[in-house]
Amino acid sequence: MPQISHLECSRCHAQLDASIPQTVCTQCAGALYVRCDLTAAKGTDIRDTIGTSNSERPSPGMWRYNAVLPDIEPVTLGEGWTPMLPSRRYANVYLKEEGANPTGTFKARGLSLAMTMARNYGIRKIAVPSAGNAGGAAAAYAAAAGIEAHIFMPKDVPLANQVECLAYGAKMTLVDGLISDCARIVNERKQQEGWFDLSTLKEPFRIEGKKTMGYELVEQLGWTYPDAVFYPTGGGVGLIGMWKAFEEMEQLGWVSGRRPKMIAIQAAGCAPVARAWEQQQPVSQMWQNASTFASGLRVPKPYGDYLILDIVRESQGTIVALTDEQIFASLRDWAANEGIFLSPEGAAATAAYDHLLASGFLSPSDRVVLFNTGSGNKYTDVIATALSIEH
Repeated sequence: MPQISHLECSRCHAQLDASIPQTVCTQCAGALYVRCDLTAAKGTDIRDTIGTSNSERPSPGMWRYNAVLPDIEPVTLGEGWTPMLPSRRYANVYLKEEGANPTGTFKARGLSLAMTMARNYGIRKIAVPSAGNAGGAAAAYAAAAGIEAHIFMPKDVPLANQVECLAYGAKMTLVDGLISDCARIVNERKQQEGWFDLSTLKEPFRIEGKKTMGYELVEQLGWTYPDAVFYPTGGGVGLIGMWKAFEEMEQLGWVSGRRPKMIAIQAAGCAPVARAWEQQQPVSQMWQNASTFASGLRVPKPYGDYLILDIVRESQGTIVALTDEQIFASLRDWAANEGIFLSPEGAAATAAYDHLLASGFLSPSDRVVLFNTGSGNKYTDVIATALSIEH
């Protein structure tokens, strides 16, 4: 496992010391990237050496990529190495099933690594504003790390998110507002309360955990890139992390060829990045009166909007916004015809695939990966309401 060399600002490229806890760039407040010394990994035959030590079998989960992750004892609950499921109806479509992670969503990856580093730094209390699923994951990994967790979520998040926070022993506050309101409360109180802020892109290691999705999808496709990756985008850390992974793998010689078009998907009721894309703006503006049943997409202004827009542009991808009706129709379609109970956010990705096929942006011959970022079982109360089931 490599040593961390430094932290690098994604905006101004300033370098920061990684031996102490850092949040954002001290010069421009940009999000930070972790830069590890990957010298030892260069030139290796990854198929033979990945995740191994002393001829042992590959490590399970995302820590199989220990050759490109910080050299620190992990706080792990078995996250990562989720299934890549071929569609039963579309010959070139694969679904990356992140609902198979601990706590049922992709958030486990980022919080595993962020909590690993928090424990390593000796941090005793953390705070997380969340649209729902990050709160549950933070509570779980904080419990595993022996760290006190303070979770702030909108009061109308799915019931499962509330239950798991309390079950894991976190201190939960339900806020009459959106994730942006939760973030404001954390920012106002963190210094007085002694909390370390684990907000999306306000510390560098959640990106590092999410980048393992990029390594996995390339390995699971035989060390080749797909033509496109569809990613439901609220905060966008998964998309940013995967792009970082592609850069690292190319530097290491583990993959070559044209990178995939990155497709970011938002809900029409909260589409700040899609609107910025349409208007060709470098950053988004705060979305007013955000509303969607896909709670993970209800982020009025992502902190890393500039990165999302840059990545989509560089990849020659696109950003689409879909109505809740389109999303829910795709959720029901994939459940009935593929046997997969998508989260609303995952159904946004499947709906976007249909949309971009119909528009001609993609063709049926393009090999694509659609991310289901969480299990539909996390949203049974929300989906029950959409199905007019009394509960």
